[in-house]
Amino acid sequence: VGTVIIALSIGALIGLGARRRQWLPLLALCAFGVFGAWAQTVRADVGILDACLTAIYSVAIGVACTHLLLHLATPKPRTNLSGSGSPSTMAPAAASPSAGVQLGPEEREDASLPSRRRFLGTAGGLIVLAYAGMKVAGALAGEDVVAAVKNIRIPRPFRRRALPAIQPFEVSGVAEYVTPTSEFYRIDTSLRTPNVDASTWRLKIRGLVDTPFEITYAELLAMPSIEEVVTLSCVSNEVGGDLIGNAVWQGVPLSDLLERAGVQAEAEQLFSRSVDGWTSGFPIEAATDGRIAMVAYAMNGARLPTAHGFPARLVVSGLYGYVSATKWLESIELTTWRGANGFWVPRGWSKEGPVKLSSRIDVPRGGSRVKEGALALGGVAWSPSIGVSTVEVSIDNGPWQEAELGNVASEHTWVQWRYVWSATSGTHTARVRATDRNGNAQVTANQAPAPNGATGLHQISFSV
Repeated sequence: VGTVIIALSIGALIGLGARRRQWLPLLALCAFGVFGAWAQTVRADVGILDACLTAIYSVAIGVACTHLLLHLATPKPRTNLSGSGSPSTMAPAAASPSAGVQLGPEEREDASLPSRRRFLGTAGGLIVLAYAGMKVAGALAGEDVVAAVKNIRIPRPFRRRALPAIQPFEVSGVAEYVTPTSEFYRIDTSLRTPNVDASTWRLKIRGLVDTPFEITYAELLAMPSIEEVVTLSCVSNEVGGDLIGNAVWQGVPLSDLLERAGVQAEAEQLFSRSVDGWTSGFPIEAATDGRIAMVAYAMNGARLPTAHGFPARLVVSGLYGYVSATKWLESIELTTWRGANGFWVPRGWSKEGPVKLSSRIDVPRGGSRVKEGALALGGVAWSPSIGVSTVEVSIDNGPWQEAELGNVASEHTWVQWRYVWSATSGTHTARVRATDRNGNAQVTANQAPAPNGATGLHQISFSV
């Protein structure tokens, strides 16, 4: 939003300034071209030549469009208004209201400013063309990658975690136990999703290891893999928010790759990098303490989608995404805990990011109206790598009542819950809290997501 507002504002200023300084659009667009080329070269997956050619092409198109719009917006010299005589003989009559000459609508338009309708129509057409061009270019950029991965076959996992066969209850509106891939949340720092060619992709394992090595996509698929159900959450998720999802992931355990590399004693942090330059880091213990930690290449039984990190990404149970969930994975470096900072750490977020125990009410929705009688409240609760033992609900600040819990594949996933209440007429509030399997209660004090995750109890109001 900020980018669009700033671009429109600068565009307006350039348009106004160009009325007196015709060279201003060329200078401004060239400056943007240089800045754009530099911004692209910062990305690890964009070459200098590509960045420069893109900038030149963009500046040329921008100058042409600006010239066209300025031409349409520039007043034209007055012409013969009556269809007879010369411009010089008609000028006094046209300029003098007392001369008694009355102009028709078409004549007045010809004699005054350019057509506003024509200008706006042309500008609108350029906007449509620009948007369509962006979409077509994006599709063409990923065309080769999509074609190359169509025939990729995901191998059968060496070990598979079974999903719950049935759930003891069903509440309409509660998040599904396994989040559909199309609905799984996304948080990216890049406006353009990287398109990675699997045939040339390499995962580099380096740093404080005895044997640095690289592995191809085919070699990664050939290694013994696991399939696990893991809940991932964003640190910026508000209390009761939806920046969280539970999916079935398949990939190679991180511990297998680290064992092959031989981690040196002084190594403390597993620091990963994406092909677009994004980075994150977490303690090595999280990859070796028995929790689920893998280089994943499949999601919900299918090849990892491009939007979620194809060809490979990191999945680590119990850690927020900003310190662990690197998509479009390019390298894993073993370093000291102070040797490197992930992308978000210098921007004010904590160095470590364990997921906090939390719970959410999905139904009824806040502000909704429900019928009197038996009302099923429901939602989800999570504490990945530890698990949830109990969920409790309080109506109108009354006593806490224990809710029913659904079945789970493991402690690494969220759990669905249900509480049936005899609803009475009026306006009511409901709160929810959870306790993990270690006996720790959910933090009730309200805290914003920054710097290490939100806390507080989710509360809704509804009427019966």
